[in-house]
Amino acid sequence: MTSARPLVVLLATLAATLTIACGPKHISAPTRPGESLIVLLPDSDASSTGRASVRNRSGSAELAAERDAALARANRGPRVGTLSEPDVTRLFGEALSALPPAPRHFTLYFLFESDELTDESRALLPEIQNTVKERSLPDIVVVGHTDTMGTPQANYELGLKRATTVRDLLVAAGFDGSTIDVTSHGEGDLMIRTPDETPEPRNRRVEITVR
Repeated sequence: MTSARPLVVLLATLAATLTIACGPKHISAPTRPGESLIVLLPDSDASSTGRASVRNRSGSAELAAERDAALARANRGPRVGTLSEPDVTRLFGEALSALPPAPRHFTLYFLFESDELTDESRALLPEIQNTVKERSLPDIVVVGHTDTMGTPQANYELGLKRATTVRDLLVAAGFDGSTIDVTSHGEGDLMIRTPDETPEPRNRRVEITVR
């Protein structure tokens, strides 16, 4: 089986009292050894579900929509249907509740040639802080970026300065600095591709991932 993010693929090997709806037909859930049920779910913060491919020696099936499911059977190709939300909860509720929270991503923007946040980005800090508080063991990655104004070395240093500014704001809010990884990509990872020596506000940013 292969899959593409963003998605969650859940698999059950045996389950009773469950059916997969497939038009007017229904598919029994796994009840015999060698049968598996695979269901496709989106990540909690994803805007799309992604895709998954289920294959065995007898055939293949593509899962492309939320709660698409495939019943894989020995010596027979997978049969595809859709699980209802109650069935997903009944069959996979325990596994879903054990999953860690999905990573959250934030982008903060800066004034020209500065490590000063824009007013709009500063207003996002409470949401970022609340997200960190929700994690029992937070892991935070802060990456600084710049536009193409100035030299690559100067921009690397400016990107690092911006990332450090964000780290310091989080530490000042009471978070453990050892959980925050700070680095800089300088002008090497532009959000908006521009020629050299081009001011672009959307490239003057820090990207934050909270796991």
